[in-house]
Amino acid sequence: MRSIISRISHCSSLIHQNRVMISSSFSSKTQTHIPAPRRTSIKLNTTDNRITQLHNLCNQKRLKEAIQILNQFERPPASVYSTLIQLCCQNRALNEGKTVHKRMRYSGFLPGIVISNRLLDMYAKCGSLSDAQKVFDEMSEKDLCSWNTLISGYTKLGMLKEAKKLFDEMPERDNFSWTAMISGYVRFDKPKEALELYRMQEMSLLSKLNKFTVSSVLAASAAMGCLIIGKEIHGRITRAGLDFDDVVWSALMDMYGKCGSIDEARSVFDKLVDRDIVAWTAMIDRYFKDGRREEGFELFRQLMKSGIWPNEFTFAGVLNACAAAAAEEIGKQVHGYMTRVYFNPLSFAASALGHMYSKCGIVENGKRVFNGMPQPDLVSWTSLITGYAQNGQPDEALEYFELLLKSNTKPDHITFVGVLSACTHAGLVDKGLEYFHSIKDIHGLTHTADHYACIIDLLARSGRFQEAENIISKMPMKPDKFLWASLLGGCRIHGNLELAEKAAKALFEIEPENPATYVTMANIYATAGRWDEVAKIRRSMDDKGVVKKPGLSWIEVKRERHVFLVGDTSHPKSKEIHEFLGKLSKRMREEGYVPDTNFVLHDVEEEQKEQNLSYHGEKLAVAFGIISTPPGTPLKVFKNLRTCVDCHNAIKYISKIVNRKITVRDSSRFHCFEDGNCSCRDYW
Repeated sequence: MRSIISRISHCSSLIHQNRVMISSSFSSKTQTHIPAPRRTSIKLNTTDNRITQLHNLCNQKRLKEAIQILNQFERPPASVYSTLIQLCCQNRALNEGKTVHKRMRYSGFLPGIVISNRLLDMYAKCGSLSDAQKVFDEMSEKDLCSWNTLISGYTKLGMLKEAKKLFDEMPERDNFSWTAMISGYVRFDKPKEALELYRMQEMSLLSKLNKFTVSSVLAASAAMGCLIIGKEIHGRITRAGLDFDDVVWSALMDMYGKCGSIDEARSVFDKLVDRDIVAWTAMIDRYFKDGRREEGFELFRQLMKSGIWPNEFTFAGVLNACAAAAAEEIGKQVHGYMTRVYFNPLSFAASALGHMYSKCGIVENGKRVFNGMPQPDLVSWTSLITGYAQNGQPDEALEYFELLLKSNTKPDHITFVGVLSACTHAGLVDKGLEYFHSIKDIHGLTHTADHYACIIDLLARSGRFQEAENIISKMPMKPDKFLWASLLGGCRIHGNLELAEKAAKALFEIEPENPATYVTMANIYATAGRWDEVAKIRRSMDDKGVVKKPGLSWIEVKRERHVFLVGDTSHPKSKEIHEFLGKLSKRMREEGYVPDTNFVLHDVEEEQKEQNLSYHGEKLAVAFGIISTPPGTPLKVFKNLRTCVDCHNAIKYISKIVNRKITVRDSSRFHCFEDGNCSCRDYW
């Protein structure tokens, strides 16, 4: 929108220049030269021929040859200078423009206001504001176009102080003046100043309101998230009787969306007469950013029926939403549509497609998309590496990282997060340390907080706490919550109570409202039999109003999502699910399954602990999937939290007993259970 405002507004200035050109060009000719002696007809014909030749060269964009013709004139007429300067401006030919300007001075030609304005415009558009300012200062007469041209030049280069100084000195202002300043503030992330300028001359704006000024002011409101101001502007332009076109409607929709008023943004969207793909994409994307994915997907379906073709921004936005929600079926439908309309395999929509498959646990599909790219970019490489790491295939992740290096693609810090995660999931401590040190020593990158969190996670999970503490003590930045959480997780695995308390103390200071730290510490104390400390943790949670995030597990059967909580009895098939789990538990015990009650918080009898574990959400979801699908059908369950040790162990047994491939995606990775084993190799 900003580019549209700038282009159209500047066009209005050029129209103003052209209006003046006819009347002033003759005055420039007569006022700037000493009257020439009477010439012969041969001389007149020669001059006319040169003028014709020069104009022809200019029409053919042959600027350098035209300038050579210029040098053949003793006293070039004003029209020659005007034509050449205009061509220099169009071609952004600063050096040639300076040559013409120098020739003008040398010939003794004194430009009138129109040619001076063209010089101003040429220097401004070529980015030479010092030359433009010099021309401006030398002008004996200035009109509104002169001021606007220089102000516009300054704002486009972000020289807002200089632009504002000129703006304040202007003897009069028009719509272009206001729009140039306001849009300049918006373009360079100064929405507060844009709104202050709007406030400063509210009545002046309303009396001469145009859609471009309004669009800039609405953009400033959107940037600041000021819904109240945005609504006020909406009301004022309505009362002023401004004709709403798609430019204004789009600015209103964007403002409401960015200010969090999604329903009002949708109302504006519905009023658009000619919705283009930009408007569709913006509205769909706004739903996704607000967490209203189903409405975003539904609007995308409407787009599919509208006859308007999505672009790569549309596809990328929908696919990223599918990745975040693990909406595999919708992602596949989008892929099918992209194939039918033939999407560009070099576009970032292709990278988003590979990312979607990796996040949905179908990494082989992601690999096929990757292999179809003529030249995979770094995002595509990183998505595949991270996908393999999260799906329990660390060897493949590291193999593709080595292929990335051989392709002469330079990895970035995000790529190394995927590589270190692969090492963490596989327990490759020494290999992980080697990659960690190579980030700085070989690849010349700086270690980020994410890199430190990954390496501490790797060391802590392996029980190498001394090395972890040594690295923490030498960090150039303060450890963040992710690092301390990684350390705490390793302490939980190995029962390192002393270091766990240190990590928990740091986490309580950083994010005292996060229930995960309290729950993990309570589990560690429970494992150690420190029930008095468990009670203290519970009291602290109650006193601070910290509530444990409820664990949700869900599974899609016949395109319908079924959600389960711990001990859930609300499902229509709850009775059948619990009966099946009871039978399955007996069979599991016969196979050697023993419930892991170490992390059950309550200090209750063992039998009660086992019963508490039996009805965790992921077990209910798996059981429902088994009784609701034909034998042998692969199951995919999703969980919003990290899966617990007992459920992980139980699902290994279940996969063998029912002869199913069961995939569980928890908050950190995929677990692929098959024939009694998990892809994580019990290291997660």
